Amino acid sequence: MSKKIIVVGSGNAAMCAGIAALEAGAEVLMLEKADEALAGGNTKYTAGAMRFAYDGVDDLMPLLKDTADPRLAKTDFGGYSTSKFADDLLMFNGGRPLSPEQGTLIGQSLPAMQWLGHHGVKFEPIYSRQSFEKAGRHVFWGGLTLAAENEGGGLFDMELAAFTRLGGTICYDSAVTELMVDDGRVTGVKVGDEALAADAVILACGGFEASTERRRDWMGGHWDKAKVRGTPMNTGDGLAMALDIGAQNYGLIDGCHATPMDLHMPDYANLDLPASERKNYRKICYFLGVMLNANGDRFVDEGENFRNYTYAQFGKAVLDQPGHFAWQIFDAKVDDLLYAEYRFHDAHFVEADTLDALCDKLEGVDSKAARATLEAFNAAVNDEVSFDPTSLDGKNTPDLSLPKSNWAQKFDTPPFKAYPVTGGITFTYGGLKVSDTGAVLGEGGAPIAGLYAAGEMVGGVFFEGYPGGSGLTSGAVFGRCAGQGAAR
Repeated sequence: MSKKIIVVGSGNAAMCAGIAALEAGAEVLMLEKADEALAGGNTKYTAGAMRFAYDGVDDLMPLLKDTADPRLAKTDFGGYSTSKFADDLLMFNGGRPLSPEQGTLIGQSLPAMQWLGHHGVKFEPIYSRQSFEKAGRHVFWGGLTLAAENEGGGLFDMELAAFTRLGGTICYDSAVTELMVDDGRVTGVKVGDEALAADAVILACGGFEASTERRRDWMGGHWDKAKVRGTPMNTGDGLAMALDIGAQNYGLIDGCHATPMDLHMPDYANLDLPASERKNYRKICYFLGVMLNANGDRFVDEGENFRNYTYAQFGKAVLDQPGHFAWQIFDAKVDDLLYAEYRFHDAHFVEADTLDALCDKLEGVDSKAARATLEAFNAAVNDEVSFDPTSLDGKNTPDLSLPKSNWAQKFDTPPFKAYPVTGGITFTYGGLKVSDTGAVLGEGGAPIAGLYAAGEMVGGVFFEGYPGGSGLTSGAVFGRCAGQGAAR
């Protein structure tokens, strides 16, 4: 007799868990808190990019939707080794060694992508955001090459199609309010007053980033002031229910993925926008200019590394500034390199033909100090090095106490533009400890029978930062693991 499994949530991790369980012969019911329009968790709000280890183009071709794209013949994808993936994660571990969860993420990243491809999930090279043209070729940088067709919304649609094709059932407007436990074993869930029995329950219902109260109580700092980049549904209910029955709290509870966002965006991202525009409140081209706070000062090395490796930290850096905001400053030399989000119809910015006039338009900023900062920056730019956005070009400002290590160019070409930003939280890092099979472990280290977790629910995957595109891959890896484990 097939096992009955309940999956809580309907985002990428939940879908992967459901697909894996169905593939193993289980009967799967997916319960989604939101209505059908808002289902999919944070997945629909993402750009659909997925970071994974690969040796070269031969690993990528089977994953592509359009293998006849003429650009492929003029593209240098390079490779992204497991050791490079490990190095990139270690960069954000704050001195911690690679965690077991990170080892699983790295080792299972390519198999998970190939598995998704087998189930009809296809991908496209991220030409617009992860490559630059150089000598007539498209050169990819930073190890992040593919995104789901039609981005996060497309990823959800393709995974939902695979889930239903295999016989899975999804119920919307079905918020799980309690885990049912009998003699230490999870035996099902409650949706309101209705009890639903199951052989196993997989929690894949996201972190707690959409709860102002839990951000304040569990994370501290200024996180209660952050905008929420994704769904308003991820309020930590699943995490709280698991902790209430003795699950082990694991990972960095005050850590999260955060990004500079338009200061005037809605408190939550707008799912009513077309899928291609949902990410457009994000503002991550700071590496092409500088960021100034209310005091008129720079506060990060905008060119420290490729933006894939800094944007998840710089959101927090912006939030920690006076008034929880900053301005991103650019001149016309880089206008054609700014991502589409800077030309988004709802992008807020000011523009001027002189730096003096621009600084006067920076609301909430000490304009005199801002002008002095820009003058000092211009004077410090290393003119002997050429600007090259495809590499860590070393075009720096060596004489500044806070240098810009790469891509430093003088502000000398009008019109000048400035975009106001704040910190936007994407997902939280703290979660539950799971076994190799995705089973949730109790405080004593033993599995809680019948309970599994995936996605943002899994702690120990990320700590003080995040290489872009790893979140969706983590959801796929641990979702697949939990689905297989629960079905066994």
